[in-house]
Amino acid sequence: MPAARESLLDAAYTALTERAWTAVRMVDVAAAAGVSRQTLYNEFGSKEGLARALVRRETDNYLAGVARALSQGSPAAGARRDAAGRVAAAAAWTLRTARANPLVRAVLTGCWSDRLPAPAAVGLAPPRATRPGIPAQRTAPSGDGPLPGPAELVGRFCDQAVAALEPDWPEEALPALCTACETAARLTLACVVAPVTPGSAPSAGRAPAPRSRRELETEAVSRLVRGAFARIPADARPGEHC
Repeated sequence: MPAARESLLDAAYTALTERAWTAVRMVDVAAAAGVSRQTLYNEFGSKEGLARALVRRETDNYLAGVARALSQGSPAAGARRDAAGRVAAAAAWTLRTARANPLVRAVLTGCWSDRLPAPAAVGLAPPRATRPGIPAQRTAPSGDGPLPGPAELVGRFCDQAVAALEPDWPEEALPALCTACETAARLTLACVVAPVTPGSAPSAGRAPAPRSRRELETEAVSRLVRGAFARIPADARPGEHC
């Protein structure tokens, strides 16, 4: 029953925002979703199964948002050529989601507070030190496999970026595109791990208006992503009529 499953996951996430996961009771989750406790156990098997499904849903929703950000503006030729802008939009989405969603932040960083399900309980795969070859050639884990760890999730960000952008790039330039996407993904993760802190920037003349942390973080990650793409030689980028 998909509707009951989503209602249960919604209720579990709401409960997690209000108290530590160890204090979340299955009976309360079932009641909040308007179903019986037996329905909850039939759907997820155990509290650990519920935690696993919740983490998977939140990470899948995050990756769906990455795909949306990468696709924005793609019908226009000028937007298609702004590869850095599209990846920067996905990076900004990553920062916003990590700030708002403690589960996505934990999976991205590998830092699980005692308020969240323990990594062992949700069966997270251990981070991988390296990723092979061209990112777009990797295969994402199956729905029944281990949940992604930080390196895997960043790798899937990179894969989606390459897949979204490569139709506009000449084949000989794909290695440079993959390198830029990989660098952008890692820089985005660095911004999640160590968020920008508001500070005063030197300026000439009139002092600038105060800026929010979100604005500063978005500007910082955009600058880093565009820097990664700026290192691609001009003759390796899509032409004016691609």
